[in-house]
Amino acid sequence: MLSPQWLDELRARVTLSSVIMRTTKLQRAGREWKACCPFHNEKTPSFTVSDEKGFYHCFGCGAHGDVIRWMTDQRGLQFMDAVKELAQEAGLEVPAPDPRAAQQAEKRASLIDVTEASQRWFVEQLRGAEGARARDYLASRGFSNGVIREFGFGYAPDSKQAMGSGVGFEDAMLVESGMRIETEDGSKYDRFRDRLMLPIQDARGRVIAFGGRILDKRDGVAKYLNSPDTPLFDKGRTLYNLHRAGPASRQTGRIVVVEGYMDVIALANAGIEDAVAPLGTALTERQIEMLWRMVERPILCFDGDAAGQRAAMRAIQRALPLLRPAHSLGIVRLPAGLDPDDLINQRGAQAMEDILAKPGSLLDTLWQFERDAEPLDSPEAKAGLKARLMAHVDAIGDADIKALYRRELLDRFSDYAFPRREKAPWKPNGFSKSLASRPRPDPAAIRALQKTIQGGSRDALTGAVVAGLIRHPDQIDRHADALAEAAERDANIARAINPLLDMAEILEDGGELPISADSGRLAPPDRSHFSFLQEGTDPEDAREDLAEAVSLLVERPALETALAAATARFDTDPEGAFAEQQRLLKRKLDFEARLGQMASLQAARGQSDLGYTSQPEPAGEEKTD
Repeated sequence: MLSPQWLDELRARVTLSSVIMRTTKLQRAGREWKACCPFHNEKTPSFTVSDEKGFYHCFGCGAHGDVIRWMTDQRGLQFMDAVKELAQEAGLEVPAPDPRAAQQAEKRASLIDVTEASQRWFVEQLRGAEGARARDYLASRGFSNGVIREFGFGYAPDSKQAMGSGVGFEDAMLVESGMRIETEDGSKYDRFRDRLMLPIQDARGRVIAFGGRILDKRDGVAKYLNSPDTPLFDKGRTLYNLHRAGPASRQTGRIVVVEGYMDVIALANAGIEDAVAPLGTALTERQIEMLWRMVERPILCFDGDAAGQRAAMRAIQRALPLLRPAHSLGIVRLPAGLDPDDLINQRGAQAMEDILAKPGSLLDTLWQFERDAEPLDSPEAKAGLKARLMAHVDAIGDADIKALYRRELLDRFSDYAFPRREKAPWKPNGFSKSLASRPRPDPAAIRALQKTIQGGSRDALTGAVVAGLIRHPDQIDRHADALAEAAERDANIARAINPLLDMAEILEDGGELPISADSGRLAPPDRSHFSFLQEGTDPEDAREDLAEAVSLLVERPALETALAAATARFDTDPEGAFAEQQRLLKRKLDFEARLGQMASLQAARGQSDLGYTSQPEPAGEEKTD
């Protein structure tokens, strides 16, 4: 027998409308599909298909079911044949028959009886004399009677043995359902004691577990306690309040994820009914997929403290490998020190609605977190920020989304790490109206630049950066501070960079040095494989790749200086020096790999020529490396 969890996975992996479309013509109707019912004759469409809900329904004849039911009722397949065909389409392997599965299904049905009975018993205890403090707590939170009834609040008495006689089930079933705990010596006691109780329900509204909140703060006692994983309850595959929030979400077009179930109830008490929460864990991949079945951009709402920020990053890291076109996450952070209940009590429900109406993007949140992680007061810190950003990019599975994230984050990194100096705006060919009125640059400086560009410096990276900035002089201001910093650390870089910075304002767009007896059109850099020097490269790609090259040029002397310092420490601290040297050598290998990757950008973008030329190729001749 197939487990309910496996069948749920199968349904989640197959899009219902795509299966029905093979035999029935569907028309888009808002978030759903419609058609004339295939199960009875009709002229006006009354048959609807909802991928979000995972079922079809005919308002005329009452036909209703999921994708498996469609295969059996409309296609006439046997149940297992339908499952095998769908599993093949979804890339799932059908589990081998297990004679114990039927027994497990029967056990789960029996355990539902236990949890449902436990829920009724907890509600009775809340109404009794022992539940007075719990009722006072609910009143202090301002929860309405309707919300208290709707969410099924109850109370667990302060006793280790109350449930055994109160619920009326054998201890073995109470232990297996998570209601009692069995110790190594065989004794048993109630798991929940002197706690405000909340039922946790599955997507069908059945009670499968519980959460309990303490009423008085006590040292060493967890504020919240959830049921353990059981045959009924898997916290990584369950979202609290999903069975209520799902229908509400179809009305609002959104789903809100908050940090805990008391936040969900506070929002519901304020009239915001489309909220769910994970259960004691960070949001899981399975839960993200469940949310995407309802809306394409769920809104994650976190408290405005450091813990809330860390929770947001954990969710983002889980989501990055799963991102696909049109599917992402919206992120909102509440004001510092406030949770949803505090915000609503202090500023009203509309303040909460206003925040939810303007969620930040996943990319914005990722950038802000890493940007603020540490001050950028050294080349090493700047390199660290860039490495963290690129590590997140590498986690993205979708190739198009990965490329777009890479470009956006590199642009933000360059603008933030190397802010532009305040200067008169650069104008192409606009510094002088005539050749006679242009400043006369130092011929020796021009010769030094040409030597660097043409390979005389024996440093391809420096030569390419200089050539790239001459070709794109509007980028010099953007990188001037970083380049000056690199020049201070490395005399060889200084000999190439300082003349470039000195004549920045008289360079012409397109790669020409200022007119003089010793200058002219920029010659191609020797053996250069840098895409920002290519004719026809997209301007945004050129700026992005040039910024990467500048970043590498700045990072290199800092890395070499650190390696030299580690080597010099061997006499006084051999063990520490060796560890530091190994770490830096790994960074150097990473650096060289990133430098090598720049040569592959051209091939990835479909360009055929690795050399920069300013003149057209002679007819009938082929280019050679």
